[in-house]
Amino acid sequence: MENKNQKIKYFLYARRSVEKRDGEEKILSIDSQIKEMQELAHKEGLRIIKTFTETKSAKHPGRQVFGEMIERIKNEEANGILCWKIDRLARNPIDEGTVKYILREGTVQHIRASDRSWYPGDNSLIASVEFGVSEQQSRDISAHVTRGLRGIVNAGVRPGIAPIGYKNSKYHIRGQEKILVDEERFDLVRKIFDAALTGKYSALALRNMANSEWRLRTRNGNKISRSSIYCILTNPFYYGVFEYPRGSGSWFAGNHTPMINKEEYDLIQFHLGKKGRPRPKKHIFAYTGLMKCGECGAQITAEEKWKHQKNGVVRHYIYYHCTKRVNSNCTQKAVEEKALEKEIEDFLSKLEIPVEFHEWAIEELQKKHSAEKKDRNTLLHKNQVEYKECVEKLDTLLELRMKNEISADMFSEKKYELELNKVNLRQLLSGVDKRVDNWIKTAEETFVFAEKAGAEFAAGNLEKRKQILAIIGSNHIIKDKKLFIQAEKPLLLIQEAVFEINNINQRLEPLKNVEDKGRLKQMYAKSPLLCGQRESNSRRVLGKDPFYH
Repeated sequence: MENKNQKIKYFLYARRSVEKRDGEEKILSIDSQIKEMQELAHKEGLRIIKTFTETKSAKHPGRQVFGEMIERIKNEEANGILCWKIDRLARNPIDEGTVKYILREGTVQHIRASDRSWYPGDNSLIASVEFGVSEQQSRDISAHVTRGLRGIVNAGVRPGIAPIGYKNSKYHIRGQEKILVDEERFDLVRKIFDAALTGKYSALALRNMANSEWRLRTRNGNKISRSSIYCILTNPFYYGVFEYPRGSGSWFAGNHTPMINKEEYDLIQFHLGKKGRPRPKKHIFAYTGLMKCGECGAQITAEEKWKHQKNGVVRHYIYYHCTKRVNSNCTQKAVEEKALEKEIEDFLSKLEIPVEFHEWAIEELQKKHSAEKKDRNTLLHKNQVEYKECVEKLDTLLELRMKNEISADMFSEKKYELELNKVNLRQLLSGVDKRVDNWIKTAEETFVFAEKAGAEFAAGNLEKRKQILAIIGSNHIIKDKKLFIQAEKPLLLIQEAVFEINNINQRLEPLKNVEDKGRLKQMYAKSPLLCGQRESNSRRVLGKDPFYH
């Protein structure tokens, strides 16, 4: 394979999500990536014709330099890619699909990373799992950024500036933050609620009393406005709960001292409604935040409606529709929640895989796992030797400097090179040992989800159903009163494989004994679709609408 690779023209691509900060070595710098891949290319005789560098996250599509490189590959300027890790190329489904497509079609003959290679004839399921691990790592990084906030929220503390009547604690133990009563304003704000409970005062009257009679002022010394009165009266925080993030539908019990109780809050909302004022929504909708309009791209919102029939029966409906914040003239109509759930159930039914296939697939992945372990152990040993040599060179360099046998400038230059190499090797040692175990764990979790998701969605409560739809994907499309599910790639592959699995199973139904199950697994192994060896033009189309893919 090396002789063949020497005929390939390579583009080297190096990317870092953010500019490097002092003391940050968690991700190799662009210079380090380039240096390492140039050394690898030299060892293997690979020809680099151009180097592309980019400082931008790959979490979302639209990287300019990456796009330029792909276009030049399509124009046949190169047919190989060098990158430090596969996640440097793609951490989102769109760019992942682009890379896999040009590899599958043979536009790219070889993708070489520091830890392994990819070729057009490789198993497509394994490639999808590995790309899926890269994308999941991106999500994990994003989740890590907000983990601290989630811990505070779960402890009952609403992040941000406390509403009037309360104050943020200035001195606290990390993880034990509290929102405290503002002794100066708490009782004055309570007077606003007491007056509102009588139902006799408008918001304007309450504002005038707060400013003139009670002399209530904000922390900045400003008077209370009419809009502030509405914010106070409609804020559930005052009876002890809060939503975070706002509009997410996730509610938490606060650990602060409530100013009113829930019954008082509901009565005030009733009074506001009688005066023709809009009352705050109490209903938490299952699927908001997970869908967008297929015409204008705006978010999808939801609303409740009641229909009073002549026979006295009152029917309750929930409709999802475009917010029209992007285009006020959007023509898309509302769709009922039950219709959306029917389409979700239909999608999940196409993921159901038999136990026999699950067992066979994991067995095949375990075989791949064993082969990868050999490669991993070889690479680990090589990196450990190089790391030890690097440490020894640093010790020798220090001894030479102490003996004044080399200049200060020479010492600094060599020390920088060796320490950079040491950091690179340390990253390799910590990363390569987890890579194989991660992708096989991801595959197992995907299969388990595919087996159980349909039944759990049907029997689940609001929170469980929303969780399942979020696992499938987070940018689903509603267009022409239909839901087009934007599923993650591993789930699409499973859905695509189910059709083939069912055809195979029908040939041997019913399975009577162990011998039949063995024959079934042999037939799985012979399937080009299930083993990733089929021709590209035999790909089964999942849906006709372009939003589906």
